[in-house]
Amino acid sequence: MERRKYLFKGRVQGVGFRFRCFSIANELKLTGFVKNEYDGSVSMEVQGEGMQIERMIEKLYQQPFIEIEQIHYHLLNIKEYEKSFEIRY
Repeated sequence: MERRKYLFKGRVQGVGFRFRCFSIANELKLTGFVKNEYDGSVSMEVQGEGMQIERMIEKLYQQPFIEIEQIHYHLLNIKEYEKSFEIRY
C-alpha cells in the first residue's frame, strides 16, 4: 500500500480528466482525490497498491482528448481511514 501525489501538465483541464481519474480510481478500488490547479495543471493524491496506481496512470495516458505532457509524483504518508476517491473543487 502506498500514497502518491501527482502533478499532471498538458491538456488536462476541460477534457474530462478529473472525471476519468474518478472513474478509473473507483474501478481499481483506489482512494484519494483529484483537483484542478490555477496554473492549468491537475493535482491528484491516490492511495492503493502500487501496481494498481501504475495501471491507473497507464489508463489515463490512453484516454481520448487528454494529452499529458509532464507528470511528476512523490510519495506521501498513508491515510489509513480514507475510504473513497473524490473530485475536489
